[in-house]
Amino acid sequence: MTFEEEQERKGKTYKLLLWFGMISICMIFAGLTSGFIVSKKRPDWVADFNTPKSLIISTIIILLSSVTFYLAKNAVKKGINSRGMFFLITTLVLGILFIIFQFNGFSELFSMQLVPTGPSSTVSVSFLYAFVIVHVAHLFGGIISLSVVIYNHYKQKYNSAQTLGIELSEVYWHFMDFIWVYLFLFFYFFK
Repeated sequence: MTFEEEQERKGKTYKLLLWFGMISICMIFAGLTSGFIVSKKRPDWVADFNTPKSLIISTIIILLSSVTFYLAKNAVKKGINSRGMFFLITTLVLGILFIIFQFNGFSELFSMQLVPTGPSSTVSVSFLYAFVIVHVAHLFGGIISLSVVIYNHYKQKYNSAQTLGIELSEVYWHFMDFIWVYLFLFFYFFK
């Protein structure tokens, strides 16, 4: 077996493992979504609150981060490593800003007296917190992955022929983006 064949087989294995992980994450959010739908019949359901502006801003930020990650991968594939590094770091900054705005959304909810637990809590608000916290926890995995990619790119481990690490991290990042947009739209229109 040649080195190229071994690298190709290794890449297929990593991609398959990534898909299994993403399917597992889908199952988590499918369970939360199902619980949300079933719980909508409860008497303590609150549907008339406004979605925090910070969550809307964070949605725009995460969409931009997917664009910058895509641009980073393309720059590395074209051999423009400095541009690739710029877009990777921009993606990391946008990912961190996304998380900051998610927590700002929590502050907005608290200021509206919408809390996840306690005597004044409601099941609908508790679900919103659960959606956001579980998504942010998985996004931390994406930030760790992106940090490793940035480090490896700095160490010049990627080039136009070797981008597997960037591709895997990018697929996961886009997946997390898709999950958030789905959750945001679901919660926004189905409350």
